[in-house]
Amino acid sequence: MTIAAILNGKGHEVVQIAPDASLQEAAGLLAERRIGCVPVVDGGKVIGILSERDIVRSVGKGGGGALAQPVRDLMTSPAVTITSDVAVISALSLMTRRRIRHLPVLDGSRMVGFVSIGDLVKYRIDRIEAEAAAMRDYIQSV
Repeated sequence: MTIAAILNGKGHEVVQIAPDASLQEAAGLLAERRIGCVPVVDGGKVIGILSERDIVRSVGKGGGGALAQPVRDLMTSPAVTITSDVAVISALSLMTRRRIRHLPVLDGSRMVGFVSIGDLVKYRIDRIEAEAAAMRDYIQSV
């Protein structure tokens, strides 16, 4: 079970934002797309991650005026990334150790996907349920 299997199921489309976009634009994008995090991409390269939490912290400290700040000032950088050949369990372990919920998936320096902890947990649960069903079917046929 690798990250490639998850991307094959969910697709390779990745919503992204430029580092010079404002936090207001980023908040609008997150709300419109109903997502909690977005990779920050400059010249085709992932340079950071911006989450809802980053925006909330900024507004909490600086009030509404903070929304005029550029994304580059608040993003988490460098972004923790993986490749598509990484095992799902390894990616889950990395997310747990680093206390992160999203990972850009790279092929070289090119982003080919984006996975969340929810994507990985769903995939693991689906696999476990399929294995349990196969086991029940086998037991009943014996």
